[in-house]
Amino acid sequence: MADPRAFISFDFDHNETEKKLFVGQSKNHKTPFTIQDWSAKSSMPQSQWETIVKEKINKTNMLIVLVGKYMTSAIGVAKEISMAEDQNVPVFGIYVDGANTNSNLPKGLQRNRTIVWDWDKTYNEINRMMCEGKNKS
Repeated sequence: MADPRAFISFDFDHNETEKKLFVGQSKNHKTPFTIQDWSAKSSMPQSQWETIVKEKINKTNMLIVLVGKYMTSAIGVAKEISMAEDQNVPVFGIYVDGANTNSNLPKGLQRNRTIVWDWDKTYNEINRMMCEGKNKS
């Protein structure tokens, strides 16, 4: 599989560490894929953020949402999911930071498309995303 381009959506205020760990581990884990991280690297003014993030999401194969414990306060995550849906970019989530099937999900993310942080499961979801939405052949 070609290296998929993924926009990593996460709660900037609470899960930046998990995002760094996820991206770093994806490079070191013995799986036959790598993730190119196209997420926003710093906070910025709202209008600039929306323009840049929309362009970045459009250039990716999928949006991976890192679902932490404080998703109800992560307004930007819901906006990123909406931007992905508007551009036919497939979306799935991964529970991080103690979040689980009882945790709140951001608006637009389906529970049946959210998995535990496990590299075999992540690999399977990435393969699935590469056959959905704008990635369909």
